Amino acid sequence: MAPCPLPTATPAPSVTPNSGGTPNPDETPAPAPTPTPAHALCPAQLSGSPTDLLAWLFNPIFQTLFLGLATFYRIFGDIGIAIILLTIVIKTILIPLFRAQIVSQRHLQMIQPEIRALNVKYKGNRTKINEETMRLYRERGVNPASGCLPSLLQLLLLIPIYTVITTGLSATNIDSALQIFGIPVLQPFPCQPTGPCIDPNIWWLGNLPANVPEVLFRLPAGIFLIGGFGISVLALISASLQLIQTRMAQPRTNDPQQASQQRVFLLLPLISIVYGSFLPAGLFIYWIVFTLYSIIQQYLIAGWGSLFPILGWTPSFAIDHTPRFAPTLKLQPASADKGAGARPNDQDNRTATDRAAGTIKPARQRGRTSRRGRRR
Repeated sequence: MAPCPLPTATPAPSVTPNSGGTPNPDETPAPAPTPTPAHALCPAQLSGSPTDLLAWLFNPIFQTLFLGLATFYRIFGDIGIAIILLTIVIKTILIPLFRAQIVSQRHLQMIQPEIRALNVKYKGNRTKINEETMRLYRERGVNPASGCLPSLLQLLLLIPIYTVITTGLSATNIDSALQIFGIPVLQPFPCQPTGPCIDPNIWWLGNLPANVPEVLFRLPAGIFLIGGFGISVLALISASLQLIQTRMAQPRTNDPQQASQQRVFLLLPLISIVYGSFLPAGLFIYWIVFTLYSIIQQYLIAGWGSLFPILGWTPSFAIDHTPRFAPTLKLQPASADKGAGARPNDQDNRTATDRAAGTIKPARQRGRTSRRGRRR
């Protein structure tokens, strides 16, 4: 869907009558007031423009999300509650994908000691390291690529959600968005010619418009090289929750190099604070609910991660905590890949750590090696 202007009637020019009551052709007519432009949601048309092509590809997703948002708005009468419920529905549908992502991350964390053992054994032989690592993935039933799709899908959903909030909540005619192949799905909204069909104000946030940025105050121009950088409360809440989720996804480690890499990832959620200057408030409500749902899912599957200690404090409920749906690693013998007629041997059934440790030769015992003085 894309905004398109609605045709408006052009008012007749007003003519100032003279004292005799007849129009004077020499007098300049008074300018007519400019009518407020009205916009409708129209299906995106396929053309040669990359922007139109992207809008056309996202049109089914946009219409589905808009129909869900309009349905919740009609039931509860508040756009903020409608955004929250729509986010919960989206996140619930995506539970299997995000669960696979969390489990994959947890499995990769669990086999890190074995991967390090392989790197020590085959140091300098990158080909052998890759070969043994892929063998370890097969033995443990780990798929490293399973965690990429949910992250990509989360980013792709931001585009139609942003369009629904900015364009959909500003349109004065949404009849085409309430139809699928010309068949009405929802009853038309009582739209006004000069106002949006869906009220964008959120009453429980002080009638905050959901389709415009929520800025508490703006910093002076010149700071951060961006004039008028704004501070948003919703952006701060969103960044804090993303920071919690990131720390829960990271494992506890005593390796200084790995800890340094983890601290770099903690800076990424802080970018959301910058977004608060120009992204609409409704998008941050979606982001907050989405992250809260992810935190709960992360807690049930992987636990607290490296969230604690905070400033040296660890609560009692986080000590020796076992997640309710903690994933387990399975061991598939490597001999199973050689066919049904292959005979398993002890070398193939060993774990990667055992295979790496078995290559370390024991130290020789010092002593006389002559036949006469050989130890018995």
